[in-house]
Amino acid sequence: MSLMAVKIKVMPTSPEVDLEELKNKIRKRIIDSSNSNVKFEEEPIAFGLKALIISLGWPEDRELDSLEEELKKIENVNSVEVIDIRRAFG
Repeated sequence: MSLMAVKIKVMPTSPEVDLEELKNKIRKRIIDSSNSNVKFEEEPIAFGLKALIISLGWPEDRELDSLEEELKKIENVNSVEVIDIRRAFG
């Protein structure tokens, strides 16, 4: 089974959203999708708003659309966008 290295940008609904709480909710959804290799970065956007950039390994034989839809269902998530996909070795 090959893995893809995927980066996903998650935009919260407002600057007041607790990013640590949002990270925990996202981590739970990703782990429930049988993936535990997750890294988060915060990207400043404007006026105190920060996007979460999620880096993870994803099985090449599974659709990313299902993960995107799951992440969109999380409270305080405004949008979800896959920003990078690469084939990982190993």
